[in-house]
Amino acid sequence: MNDFQNIYPELFLILILLLFLIVGVFLKNSFIIIKKATIFALLFCIPIIYLNFDNQLLVFNNNYSINMFSNFIKIIILISSAFSLIFVGQYFKRIKIDKFEYMILILSSTIGMFIMVSANNLIGLYLGIELQSLSLYVLSSIDRSSLKSSESGVKYFVLGALSSGLFLYGCSLVYGFTGSTNYLIISENFSTNSLGSIFGLVFILVGLAFKVSAVPFHMWTPDVYEGSPTSVTAFFSLAPKVAGIGAFIQILFIAFKPAFEEWMTILIFISIASMILGSVAAIGQINIKRLMAYSGISHIGYALAGLAPGTIVGISATLTYMSIYVVMNIAAFTCILFLSRDRVYYEDIRDLRGLSKNHPLIAACFCVVLFSLAGIPPLAGFFAKFYIFKAVIESEMYLLAIVGLISSVISAFYYLRIIKIMYFDKKIDKFDDMSGLGVKLSLFTSTLIILFYFISPSFLVNLSDMASKVFS
Repeated sequence: MNDFQNIYPELFLILILLLFLIVGVFLKNSFIIIKKATIFALLFCIPIIYLNFDNQLLVFNNNYSINMFSNFIKIIILISSAFSLIFVGQYFKRIKIDKFEYMILILSSTIGMFIMVSANNLIGLYLGIELQSLSLYVLSSIDRSSLKSSESGVKYFVLGALSSGLFLYGCSLVYGFTGSTNYLIISENFSTNSLGSIFGLVFILVGLAFKVSAVPFHMWTPDVYEGSPTSVTAFFSLAPKVAGIGAFIQILFIAFKPAFEEWMTILIFISIASMILGSVAAIGQINIKRLMAYSGISHIGYALAGLAPGTIVGISATLTYMSIYVVMNIAAFTCILFLSRDRVYYEDIRDLRGLSKNHPLIAACFCVVLFSLAGIPPLAGFFAKFYIFKAVIESEMYLLAIVGLISSVISAFYYLRIIKIMYFDKKIDKFDDMSGLGVKLSLFTSTLIILFYFISPSFLVNLSDMASKVFS
């Protein structure tokens, strides 16, 4: 029972999920009520975790870790999940999929992510990944009236099953050659002279790289982003990426710490490939969600670049980067959800023509977000990339820094192109006015954080430093 007393956030979310499942079945038209209650439950979890932020525990026979790192990641996941729910109400009503099951899937996915980042055992990590993934498969195809949504769900499921198979094969190899699935015991018994152990490490990294859509395991991302309902795409771009990076850090810096030289090479390759492909492939996109998919691939490349040096400074830089990335994506997808006219949602970049003339405030917010994604100072996105480059250069990985700078310049082109379309192209018909206090609040809050982050960047950096010191 002492072990269960230390996982109150997970137990709370499980009980809420079961309660809402029962309420949703018996209460008709419960979508709005359960949505608001779910947002409250997710946000209520944050102070619960923060009050015990500096815990340093291993529970369930050393197979589940609760520490500042896992708590930090969980807080970001909760914020991501809550904000992705804020702007689903009106959007889901318009496309007629306002069903309470959406919130149940978000909650179950969030619980899976919690297990992923706290797992200290390969079996626990796999259970967390599958609980998250099964929910995401359903979410991506939740709009049954859309052929694209159904197609994206099938693609995601097939490729997700493949990645899970590769991940499990890697786990079986590591278990066979180290005699355990526990991270601490794997670390003690891992031998870099064992070819089987190295193969196991590679397959596990392939499985995790798929979950964060890192090149060359990114093939599902553009199609799933485009085909899924926009609010689902927003969720995909937030919480699962953070959880995936958290799982990467946990397994690399605990279980596979003795194999640093081996996984460093893999991370450098994946990081460089992601930054280059994400930046170059986005240039030709005309669908805004596909562009955001390739943009996300590029940003994951930067996050993995911070991990490649294998230093505490690098982990801290990656945590800071992912936190700022979440804020930027919340703002970006809120702007994308705004592009509706007569109950029809538009995703073509050319539909943004003259947005500054018809909706100057929305255009200004989108402009700030795009400049930040491009890494233009003094916006938050600039600081995110600055911390990554600082960690990489301090470790003398100059190639990573050079590739990162070049890909930043390339990505600036397609971000600036959107700004040019909004401000200088001939205007077209107005979009519907944005309604809903939550939507407006999420957009303007995230935009203000991006705009004024430079005033006091130390709060987030200090939290990231505290969280990363778990691995020192």
